[in-house]
Amino acid sequence: MPAFPFTALVAQARLQLALQLVAVDPGIGGVLISGPRGTAKSTSARALADLLPEGRFVNVPLGASEAQLIGTLDLEAVLREASVRFAPGLLARAHGGVLYVDEVNLLADHLVDPLLDVASSGINTVEREGVSHRHAARFVLVGTMNPEEGALRPQLSDRFGLAVALENCTDPLLRQQIVRTRLAYDADAAGFCAAHADAQRALAERLARARRGLARLGFDDTVHAHVSRLCIAAGVDGMRADLVMLKAARALAVFEEADAVTPAHVDRVAEFVLWHRRGASAVEAGTDDGTGNMTEGGTEGGTESGAGATDRGTSDDTDDTHDVDIAGGGGAGDVPSRGVADDDDGKDWGYVAPTPVRGARVKQTRPLPAKKA
Repeated sequence: MPAFPFTALVAQARLQLALQLVAVDPGIGGVLISGPRGTAKSTSARALADLLPEGRFVNVPLGASEAQLIGTLDLEAVLREASVRFAPGLLARAHGGVLYVDEVNLLADHLVDPLLDVASSGINTVEREGVSHRHAARFVLVGTMNPEEGALRPQLSDRFGLAVALENCTDPLLRQQIVRTRLAYDADAAGFCAAHADAQRALAERLARARRGLARLGFDDTVHAHVSRLCIAAGVDGMRADLVMLKAARALAVFEEADAVTPAHVDRVAEFVLWHRRGASAVEAGTDDGTGNMTEGGTEGGTESGAGATDRGTSDDTDDTHDVDIAGGGGAGDVPSRGVADDDDGKDWGYVAPTPVRGARVKQTRPLPAKKA
């Protein structure tokens, strides 16, 4: 069954905007989606994958090993052939698509750290016994969680560039529209997708243009000053929020084909950047984070078209038909390569198949283990 069309999502304007921003600039660091079951978290992530050049949707299981995530190196090949055999992991297979982590708050910390590092840098480096391999891994990272099942540690949630909080839909008319839309898709998925094909194609082309034009926009002093004021008012730790807010504002400006990044662009992305970076005391007290989106008890208010709109889903999050199966290691298998390499050619978000790698080197920082007799 084809993925649910991104353009057919109902009453999800804020979530769609956040996902589009990281599709324009994956260096923002991904999107954390928090909300109860059945609020279209996984449906939206799968839908976004269809708008990207490679269209990949790769799922990271909670029980994945570090080797399955980042890939492995065959050192025996170094001894036999003076070359490195690299078996791609999930990060490599997600290159050019969406890397999806359901219940990211339950994922082991030793997996979350490298995952977030690669999401922001676009480069995955695998090292073992003094031998390293480097490849491009540019993807849209989407992590979802149900807050009823536990919180994500602040040190980790801060590493996600943007965050969106979803709530259950309490509007009867919207619920009916969501249900009717889903029933139409379930009854005739092919026909439903065909009806949205033109809108999907137009949005995919718009995202591609934005990625190509990202570097043309810079930041003037007014924008820098506005970002600083918002981050200071929110009491965020460190400088990551400032950097992410600038990147998100630029992605919005280029997506809307603006001539410059303005404070108005900053204001529209600020809540995505600051929501998960507020201190617990500020959320409980409902204090303003500088964007004007907080109400008593930390609940976001407003209408669907406003900055504090409530997102509502279109389907449940149980369909795994587009996940990449990693049972038994899966994927492309052992691919010959030679040490350190960067496969990113800079074309439209750097989409290049991460393997095989040619013209690379083996970097030895200490002696290799002696070859067995």
